[in-house]
Amino acid sequence: MITEKDVEYVAWLARLELTAEEKERFTRQLGQVLEHAAKIKSLDTGDVEPTSHVVPLRNVMRDDVVEPGLTQEEALSNAPRREGGYFAVPRII
Repeated sequence: MITEKDVEYVAWLARLELTAEEKERFTRQLGQVLEHAAKIKSLDTGDVEPTSHVVPLRNVMRDDVVEPGLTQEEALSNAPRREGGYFAVPRII
């Protein structure tokens, strides 16, 4: 069972400050989640095939067709700043 001390530790890891009410509520809620997980763990899944998705997936992407791209002038036409044919961006370091 999860304790309030566990909730405080997780909150500390996440750099969260919790009120006493929140600690109590999260302790109760996380306890319920773990109880539910324990119920699921107790189920016999021996006859269940392993799957990565519960529904079949199919590729819905279009074919990759080569098309002409933008010219340099078109690509830079809405740039707020440019320098010598390039996008000018603020220095980060």
